[in-house]
Amino acid sequence: MSIKLVCFGVRPTEVEFFNKLNKYGYDLKLVEKGLNHENVKEAIGAEAIMVRGNCMADRQNLELLKNNGLKYVLTRTVGFDHVDLEAVKEFGLKSARVPGYSPNAISELAVTLAMMLLRHTAYTVNRTREKNFIVDANMFSKEIRNCTVGIIGTGRIGLTTAKLFKGLGAKVIGYDVFQSDAAKEIVEFVSQEELIKTSDVISVHMPYIKGVNYHLINDEFINNMKDGGIIINTARGELQDIEAIIRGIESGKLGGYGADVLEGESRVFFKDLKGQEIDDKNIEKLIEMFPKVLLTPHMGSYTDEALTNMISISYDNLNEYLTESNCKNAIA
Repeated sequence: MSIKLVCFGVRPTEVEFFNKLNKYGYDLKLVEKGLNHENVKEAIGAEAIMVRGNCMADRQNLELLKNNGLKYVLTRTVGFDHVDLEAVKEFGLKSARVPGYSPNAISELAVTLAMMLLRHTAYTVNRTREKNFIVDANMFSKEIRNCTVGIIGTGRIGLTTAKLFKGLGAKVIGYDVFQSDAAKEIVEFVSQEELIKTSDVISVHMPYIKGVNYHLINDEFINNMKDGGIIINTARGELQDIEAIIRGIESGKLGGYGADVLEGESRVFFKDLKGQEIDDKNIEKLIEMFPKVLLTPHMGSYTDEALTNMISISYDNLNEYLTESNCKNAIA
């Protein structure tokens, strides 16, 4: 009998991928909403679950499922702070993650947000939507080939982003504590201070490390930037101080800000809050700052290639546990 695997947070567009990639013949149950304290009952009796970011793989849910046959907890994400690892270990569960997926997915979004802010396309399209076809001073921009783009964090995603910007003709500089040979071929490495001071566009691609880079993007960071500089963050919300970014936009020091991530984003992301007030007034302010502020709801990995990678690797992780009793991508 095939193992029962319940997958949470499966959007309608993703159902086809989950089914066609199921080469191991798992007994799949696909649940559209992310795992929470209400729909956890969907997985009672299952031996394995698969979650994604913002799912509640917490002690309460894991204990309930463990007592009803759960053995494996898979997350189809690189990060795993939504999985209670202490509970996983205590309950004798096995858990694994996806170590990486298509870097182009995040990189393409970063470049898109940067170019929209640089060329003022959101502003312009919003005016033409209102039937105003006048070309005004706010539409004037530099060309990207006359800009310096700073990449903070030159791992797989940061390096791919650097290649895309360089392909557009930009001068690309980078900062990373580890300077790979591959990155050295694409970017000119400089100090973080030099990068902040000289970049027209700064794109952040570093992981969040508690106690090390919390609110890296703060008042001091912004004040040291070029006037009118653009910040792009498609990495982690904890890297940015939203209040500092708001002050930067309000003062005109920042020319634009684009982000796919927010600190505490689960309160708003993946929810339809149209017509409602958001409790976090800073997020309300950011939304009101459109088109100088462009927010996307953590959809950077929402592409065909990235999704294929995440599902396939998660399926492989479970198969490794079933056939070898261990997994190279284990997190607990």
